[in-house]
Amino acid sequence: MRYPQRIALLRGNHESRQITQVYGFYDECLKKYGASNVWKYCTELFDALPLAAVISDKVFCVHGGLSPSIITIDEMKKLNRFQEIPHEGPMCEILWSDPEDIEEWEQNPRGAGVIFGNKTVDKFLQSNNMEFIVRAHQMILEGYKLHFGNKLITIFSAPNYCYRCNNIAAILQLDESLKTNFITFNAAPENTRPIPEKRPLPEYFL
Repeated sequence: MRYPQRIALLRGNHESRQITQVYGFYDECLKKYGASNVWKYCTELFDALPLAAVISDKVFCVHGGLSPSIITIDEMKKLNRFQEIPHEGPMCEILWSDPEDIEEWEQNPRGAGVIFGNKTVDKFLQSNNMEFIVRAHQMILEGYKLHFGNKLITIFSAPNYCYRCNNIAAILQLDESLKTNFITFNAAPENTRPIPEKRPLPEYFL
């Protein structure tokens, strides 16, 4: 809200009705507001989030990775994103896929999406005249990881994931020439975290 021209939110695999019910967001909404309306409105918002973004016509940003069904960004634009994340198909693969040291495609042990490799990334970059891909989706102990000769970057910005991984988090900055700068940070110590005040329920959420 403060920097509308500088910040864009992309949809990830957790921005779905099924995952938010499994991982606690649904329960948190019920506990805090006494009804599921807040959760319902948030999940409707999730359906509207973009699946990918392009920076300066050269950097492709996506949560998970690539899909064997999609070669060009124009093909991705034709996907209907206004829906719950399917269990299979290109939309699912964009949000669930992971890179690995292989050449092209393999089955993903997560049970959703695919594993993609070096040749797959090369083909996608060449087909779309992109320089590199930035994605998230995987916990990285150091906060970020460079793959395939820096053609793919994984950024993970949640420190001490699930309060037990002790991982560093990272943010990627790009300057005008698309030079990368990684900012890393640790989770705040527990004794420095403020306890949120109890506030009356806002009427517009009920």
